Amino acid sequence: MLLVRASDVPEYVQDGVVDCGITGIDLVRERNADVREVLPLGFGSCRLEAAVPEESPVRGLADLAGVSVATVYPHLTAQLLPVDVTLVDVSGSVEITPRLGLADAIVDLVSSGNTLRTNGLRSVAVLLESEAVLVARDEESAAPLAGMLRAVVEARQHRYLMLNAPESALAAISQILRPRVPSVLPLAADGMVAVHALVPAADVWRLLPELEAAGGSSILIVPVERMAA
Repeated sequence: MLLVRASDVPEYVQDGVVDCGITGIDLVRERNADVREVLPLGFGSCRLEAAVPEESPVRGLADLAGVSVATVYPHLTAQLLPVDVTLVDVSGSVEITPRLGLADAIVDLVSSGNTLRTNGLRSVAVLLESEAVLVARDEESAAPLAGMLRAVVEARQHRYLMLNAPESALAAISQILRPRVPSVLPLAADGMVAVHALVPAADVWRLLPELEAAGGSSILIVPVERMAA
């Protein structure tokens, strides 16, 4: 295992120094590296955005025609902007270039947007959605690692739901959980069953009141560590 700068990973993989690597989608595409984006990993989410000073008359990407744009992503900026601009290639502190008179606009990575607001900038448009990604020269070489990482990524997106219910409520509960097919186990109490199901994490708070209304009780929601298949 090698720990290197994220910006170096695309070239290391492309040149065969390593079999696969983890970096940002933005860096892979800025370097135009000859690698495969094998698996989005669900963390490090950010956006490549065009932004201008609050007082700028620019309201859309078309208004950027002919202006100077500072960025550390010259390739992506030229590729994604629909108009011709004058690129100002910088190595960092992109957000201060308009205040210094070095550029009329910027293209930079944004997560919360706080840095833009702090520097008196506002977003014009999102050019690219980015996150951490597993890359490799080919999918076959990355298959073992991709399988292990996919098991974790999928698990983080799901919850294991368990509840007790009368057998008479089973049809209604199964309908609520569709298209997922729950496991049903008999309980010691006559006429009662335990219902287990894997559900998307994003659906949990919607499902809870519906399951309670259908007769579910003692509902447990458990994180999932791995999903192998």
